[in-house]
Amino acid sequence: MASKFLRPLVFRRASSAIMDLLENMGKKENWDRFYEKRRDSEQLKHFEWFFGFDAVHNLILSCLRSQSPPESLRLVLDLGCGTSALGPSIYQHSPWPVQVTCVDISPVAVRLMQEHWKSSRVQGKHPSSSLCFLEMDGAELHNLFGLRSLDMIVDKGTMDSLLRSREGPAKAEKVFKQCLRALCPSGSLLQFSDEDPDVRLLWLEQHSRGLKTGVQVQEVGVIGGVCYYCYLISP
Repeated sequence: MASKFLRPLVFRRASSAIMDLLENMGKKENWDRFYEKRRDSEQLKHFEWFFGFDAVHNLILSCLRSQSPPESLRLVLDLGCGTSALGPSIYQHSPWPVQVTCVDISPVAVRLMQEHWKSSRVQGKHPSSSLCFLEMDGAELHNLFGLRSLDMIVDKGTMDSLLRSREGPAKAEKVFKQCLRALCPSGSLLQFSDEDPDVRLLWLEQHSRGLKTGVQVQEVGVIGGVCYYCYLISP
């Protein structure tokens, strides 16, 4: 089963530049080149792997709603944000106060997002919400986030890119354990993936062995001919 992790991602109408990333998606310099080439593209402003926020809007807000008390600040991490609008959309649409931190290994992607959102002047739905973008390696979350400090971590394709790159599986395990370390007892890690449940659930079980975690899987739906899933991991 493990070999299935290394199969190429299925991208509809993917460009040759995107396809060049597939074997080296764990390397920062490749992502820097990818985003640098597209820095002036209108599509780059909301470049989405898999799907956009609308596809998982209800699922994410449902998880945020479960946090209590209602007016408590939710600390949310968008892991491997790239130039996706996922993290900013959580900031924009959450009726509860959220502090959304979007991190990516590529300083180019982070800089582009900082520039774009500063110029957009978009405000969060809740007056106490905040949004920031930081350059960070997912394997080093402990440098910024304390033990059991995060209420939600969203990962749209980041784990997939690591597992399917040449040197990524070992790092994927480190990132996953860093996420579990940072989640508070009532928190949730949402992994959005096109990986079949029989494969991803086995990987999650193997790498959370000995830890008190629960895993649920929910089908997001078929988008562009590909079926996507949400793997919801709770401490």
